[in-house]
Amino acid sequence: MTAGRRFGAATALVVLAVAGLVGCVSEPTSIQPGTTAAETLQRLGTPTGRYPLNGGGERLQYSRMPAGFEVTDIDVDAAGKVVSVTQVLSEARFGYDIKVNQWRQNDVTAFYGRPYEISRVSSFDGAVWTWRYKAVNERRMLYIYIDPTGVVRRYHTGDDLELDRFRE
Repeated sequence: MTAGRRFGAATALVVLAVAGLVGCVSEPTSIQPGTTAAETLQRLGTPTGRYPLNGGGERLQYSRMPAGFEVTDIDVDAAGKVVSVTQVLSEARFGYDIKVNQWRQNDVTAFYGRPYEISRVSSFDGAVWTWRYKAVNERRMLYIYIDPTGVVRRYHTGDDLELDRFRE
């Protein structure tokens, strides 16, 4: 291998390593409990949503919608320290997290952020909010049904068939 090629290969490796480090810095799930809110904002930038929490804390939300599959909620206590970091679009969590007949529209937004899309179906009087997520690398959808008074009435999951429309 010539010196020029070695230099080019070494340069490419350095660029890839730096890109990997930059990717880690901007990854919300890399934030550890105990980190300050100021440091979190400095590392991750402006969140896609900010929501007050009971007890004086705040949720910093980093969503990759509409093109992505993740929403990460970073909860900060009243003292300005991170207490939890949760990627909330997880099929294993939906049954535990979603409060049917209790959550209102603002609760859904504070937990999952803005949806991928909002639609209507003839079998339900209200809006259906949809988020994309991945389950074992399979593209999936979360559907939350919100009635005209703003109350969550049900939810379900299904396959994300968006790309299948373009393949036909």
